Amino acid sequence: MTKTTTLLAASASAFALLATAPAFAQSSADDVIIISATKRDTTLQETPVAVTVTTADVIEKAQILDIKDLQSVVPTFRVSQLQNAGNTTLTIRGFGNGGNNIGIEPSVGLFIDGVYRSRAAAQIGDLPNLQRVEVLSGPQSTLFGKNASAGVVSVVTAKPDFDANGYVEGGIGNYGLNYAKGYITGGLTDTLAVSLGGGYQDRGGYFEPAAGTSGGDFNDLGRFNIRAQALWEPTDNLSARFIWDQSKISENCCGVTTAIVGPTAGIVNALGGIVPAADGEAFSYETAVNRETDNDITDGGVSLQLDWDLDLLGGMTFTSITSNRENSYDYNSDSDFNTLSLLENTFQFVDIDTFTQEFRLTSNNGGPLAWMVGGYYFDENIEQDSGFVYGNDLRGYIDALASIDTDPTSPTAGIPLTFVNGPTASPLFGIEQALGFETGAFFEGGTGTREDFRQDNEAFSIFGTLDFDVTDRLTLTLGGNYTEDKKNVSASTVNSDAFSNVSLTGAQGTALVQPGVADAIATGLFTTGNPDAMIPSFMDALGLDFTPENLAAAQSGAFGAAAQGYVEQVLAGANAAAGPIAAGLAADEVNGPFAGLLALQFQPQFLAFPNAIEDGRTRDDEFTYTLKAAYEINDNFNAYVSTATGFKASSFNLTRDSRPFLADATALQTAGLLPNNFTPATGRNFGTRFSGPEEVEVFEAGLKGRFDWGAFNLAVFDQTIDNFQSTIFQGTGFVLANAGSQSTRGIEFDSTFTPVEGLALGVAGIWQDPEYDDFQGAPVVTGGELDLADGVADGVGDLSGFQPAGINELSMTFSAQYEFTLSDRLDAFIRGDYQYEDEVQVVDNIVGVDRDTSIFNGSLGFTFDETLDVRFWGRNLFDHETFTSAFPGVVQAGTVNAYPNQPRTYGVSVRKSF
Repeated sequence: MTKTTTLLAASASAFALLATAPAFAQSSADDVIIISATKRDTTLQETPVAVTVTTADVIEKAQILDIKDLQSVVPTFRVSQLQNAGNTTLTIRGFGNGGNNIGIEPSVGLFIDGVYRSRAAAQIGDLPNLQRVEVLSGPQSTLFGKNASAGVVSVVTAKPDFDANGYVEGGIGNYGLNYAKGYITGGLTDTLAVSLGGGYQDRGGYFEPAAGTSGGDFNDLGRFNIRAQALWEPTDNLSARFIWDQSKISENCCGVTTAIVGPTAGIVNALGGIVPAADGEAFSYETAVNRETDNDITDGGVSLQLDWDLDLLGGMTFTSITSNRENSYDYNSDSDFNTLSLLENTFQFVDIDTFTQEFRLTSNNGGPLAWMVGGYYFDENIEQDSGFVYGNDLRGYIDALASIDTDPTSPTAGIPLTFVNGPTASPLFGIEQALGFETGAFFEGGTGTREDFRQDNEAFSIFGTLDFDVTDRLTLTLGGNYTEDKKNVSASTVNSDAFSNVSLTGAQGTALVQPGVADAIATGLFTTGNPDAMIPSFMDALGLDFTPENLAAAQSGAFGAAAQGYVEQVLAGANAAAGPIAAGLAADEVNGPFAGLLALQFQPQFLAFPNAIEDGRTRDDEFTYTLKAAYEINDNFNAYVSTATGFKASSFNLTRDSRPFLADATALQTAGLLPNNFTPATGRNFGTRFSGPEEVEVFEAGLKGRFDWGAFNLAVFDQTIDNFQSTIFQGTGFVLANAGSQSTRGIEFDSTFTPVEGLALGVAGIWQDPEYDDFQGAPVVTGGELDLADGVADGVGDLSGFQPAGINELSMTFSAQYEFTLSDRLDAFIRGDYQYEDEVQVVDNIVGVDRDTSIFNGSLGFTFDETLDVRFWGRNLFDHETFTSAFPGVVQAGTVNAYPNQPRTYGVSVRKSF
């Protein structure tokens, strides 16, 4: 029996068991969870969507301080923070992307009070007075105007209250944590209420510089936020909510360790550098850099939501949500993660301006036909200035790489010849001299690239749903969304990397090879017994041996004009014959004389666009839909079946590794646009400018139940994403590609139990079978079995049929919270939650670095006179160690760097409510 069959059989058994269970009385209305996932206020039980809700009570008592902490209580949801505080990837059911490439919109959309946050840098922040967080699995385009192909995270905060109330809170913890936040709200008039909230977090880093290095403590916290609201309700049927917010992050992020020490580490050490050892040291939380990393993120904006009840068509509500947001982040770091100055600086400065407008009309007449129709407009402008600067140690390191003795019979086999014979043993010196470069021009400290990217993205959509109550228990839902998305992109670079711009496989490589080939041809002509080969006979007559010296003498006229003329004629013919041969040898990227050096040309000249062939524009449009049937089995059980499609528009590769498509090579060459080292014959300098749209299809069946003793939600799903937009780092740059098809099928469940008064138990999880159905041309381990299947070590292979890295088959969360009374004035609670994930390969292009999760969090709290709360809390209390992500070492083949998870943290918090 296949895993998929097992999953479906298990789910069918669960449905049968639960559908025949005895009915229980509905819990009291005070315990009912109200959500707005369907753009209407409905109970969690009657909402026919796979949605997990985290309430304000859980968020407070579990000490969930930001969105990264949320994954500890939502098993389908994962947050991965990468090389800086602005690069964060959200995934639902394992699907998600966008963290490392500003041009890729997330597959998981984040909405805060109905406003879409378009980029990862805007997704981390503390929010005062949260009400709930809703995590919706699968595409939601018919409910949210902005397409999100993998799912939605909807954060809902409290509106201003007309009754004055608020709180102040502060806390301390290990690693020097201290934080404070507060919130106050109240009515200024009978129709106008306001609120103000804000706070800060400050903590030292838990990552320290390795012995003998510098750079300060990494993974510290430095965050500030403020949020103001105004709620105006002039009549019973009109409401306006205005929100203004600003947040600031300034941190030394993110600490990196060495998971695998590769062969290049020996060169680093021999040159006086330090690479932290992996064995037993990966979780020492030490990193080797030469200085601190700068992460400065500023995010802010305004929004206005209008809700107006109208007496039209039996009653409807008009909703308008307008927002304007600005986000910027500045990042620079020492990104080689050893103490040599290989890269002096890697930098990225980004400014993002976003305007959104949503209109909705929602029926509220209470009849058998309910409907919602809306329009959505999205306008985003991105400006990115990025690049890197080579360090002063890079040339010596590259010389060593380029001169490694590969002769297995040599006594210096595997050793860089520059260590034996000095720098001139490197072939780079000979190439510099032969082509007229100054000695040391290749990989000179201070050189590098600087890139400029601009993207204008404009999109609009029309969406809606129609619910029809066929009977008192059966409701059919039809939803649709039409989206048009347009992008206009420009990109250019200034590239001073001299070696990467040498055409080793083209004209300059041919010029380097041709003299040697011509000499070989000429020598063959002179010594093969050719009856016209007169020089040997001349030399025999003179009593001289045929040697290069005597040949040179003959060429100079020392043996007469006839011999001289013949030699010149033979040499000219040999040189002419050598041209095509030399060109073929130089162009051979596998066995040619420069094959071993091509990998060092990791920054070829960038082809700016728009140009005469590439217009830098995409236009995508798509109709997506939802079909559902929801059935109320009895007062306790609700069931539904659904099918839905989703869509995410094309995404541009806004990194220095953006390459023209190979299909455009001939046209670009004909137009004379290709830089000197682009080789259309092999495609080495071609790749992707953008990835095509993602298209999603999901089939789902769900069962929800609610009883006096608790509640449960169960969903069985089959989800496929065609053309999944994959971006992955390969050691010298990012590869952007479309996976042909990626799918997963499984069971998702969420349940709570209250066996005795005051005790709440929770069990939630997802069991799935993820697979690349089709992913040819995927980034894989360079030099590995998949890479070499086609005989070329280019880091590209076929992952079809393999499990995608980073997606666990089994994820579970368990929670227990017990609330009890100690006296008339003193209440208390104790809470624990446990997060489990089975082991999975971290990223597709690295073997040997896995991730598993076994994290326990706990808290204990006391409430005095219902106004003063004291909480003791700890996260990852048993100090579980795992990697959250990994990447190939920067210009260090074989070395793998990784991000360890956060170690044990703990503290105490005090809140005063009023």
